[in-house]
Amino acid sequence: MEASAAVVERDPITVLESLMAARFSCRSFRADPVPRATIERILTASQKTASWCNSQPWRVEITSGAATEAFRKLMYAAASSGKPSSGDFPFPREYKGVYLERRRESGFQLYNALGIARGDKAGYARQALENYNFFGAPHVAIIHSDEALGTYGAIDCGGYVTSFMLAAQALGVATVPQAALAFHSDVVRHHFGLGDDRKIVCGISFGYPDLAHDANSYRTSRAALADTVRFVDD
Repeated sequence: MEASAAVVERDPITVLESLMAARFSCRSFRADPVPRATIERILTASQKTASWCNSQPWRVEITSGAATEAFRKLMYAAASSGKPSSGDFPFPREYKGVYLERRRESGFQLYNALGIARGDKAGYARQALENYNFFGAPHVAIIHSDEALGTYGAIDCGGYVTSFMLAAQALGVATVPQAALAFHSDVVRHHFGLGDDRKIVCGISFGYPDLAHDANSYRTSRAALADTVRFVDD
């Protein structure tokens, strides 16, 4: 019996399932930084991500310390100024049906956890701006791709983001992927000295989670296989 338990414990799919179940979008971080060796280990694991024709289109800017604070100040100012967004990839045209339901469920879970009443648009807006405070995270990763690779480059970067988040989770580091940081892609590009051929896909704020914060007190649901998968046998 003990031997069987040991085998199950080492089963790779069990490990992966545990990581995926434990990962969540962290919206409150502790201030203490992640050691550089840990960050490099996350990046080394993420570099194994599969990509179209092995193009590996992702490039990553990682901020720490004073660099994070400078970037935080810049992004918060841009977002709170009312400056129009300038994303490199179009925002979804519309959320409707089950996609709208899932979006609303996720949003109301957050608002309820924070005591923001339904219909409190000012409260919603204040919380949205917390994206640009990076939820207090000590580090930010900006993921960008080559313009010439278009949608395929962005898809590959999406795979990289998943690898990054799971590798971080395995090392006790929390993450939150943020499309919001790509809404001001011109600001991001200028700040990091990137060429116009680099397209900003998203950001990932990361660090050690503040598990006592109400923003981290809930978990989002996932659809059943029957709602997302069709088996075609004949």
